[in-house]
Amino acid sequence: MFRRPLLLLAAILVALVAAGLLAIGAFPPAVTPKPVERVVPNDRFQTR
Repeated sequence: MFRRPLLLLAAILVALVAAGLLAIGAFPPAVTPKPVERVVPNDRFQTR
């Protein structure tokens, strides 16, 4: 049917990867928000 079936398979694979990257770029996965934990410097709690 096709003269170069390996080339056809490679083109299909590249097209699927490109479609997957476009789908991820258009609809990115949801990011769960997390509270930011800040480190408090210890010198605030030292006695003078």
